[in-house]
Amino acid sequence: MHSVKTLLTTFALLLMTISPALAVNTNQTYNSGILVLLFVGFCALIIIAQLVPAVLALFGMTKEAARSTTGGRVAASAKKH
Repeated sequence: MHSVKTLLTTFALLLMTISPALAVNTNQTYNSGILVLLFVGFCALIIIAQLVPAVLALFGMTKEAARSTTGGRVAASAKKH
């Protein structure tokens, strides 16, 4: 167990020392205009607007499935007695 811990610690330290080599080149700066940012923001707003009803529908279906499963068990146990 101790050797596994030492191996994982060594691997984590190795990855931390290598990570600056994988960094992005920052010689070029971001120079897109405000219209590009507004367009990307609008696209994100459309995606979120579609995601909210989908998540609510998923929660509703999950709740209904749990309710029908629980109701089926109660009815089956009532028939046994």
